[in-house]
Amino acid sequence: MAFTLYSLLQAALLCVNAIAVLHEERFLKNIGWGTDQGIGGFGEEPGIKSQLTNLIRSVRTVMRVPLIIVNSIAIVLLLLFG
Repeated sequence: MAFTLYSLLQAALLCVNAIAVLHEERFLKNIGWGTDQGIGGFGEEPGIKSQLTNLIRSVRTVMRVPLIIVNSIAIVLLLLFG
């Protein structure tokens, strides 16, 4: 497999899909990354852990419909062009 722009986009799509399927109660809570774990005080900077959980939650919320469309396009392209 050659290193092309399409393979790079496909790898990025797989990474976003991997983030989107992480379930908070089944997986993230078991490793200590649940919703209640990132509570900080007033005026404190959020830590990297809470920022990553917010990123995961945002990707799941915002990218749901676009991921369905982009995955469908990728499947059709793979079926047509191999």
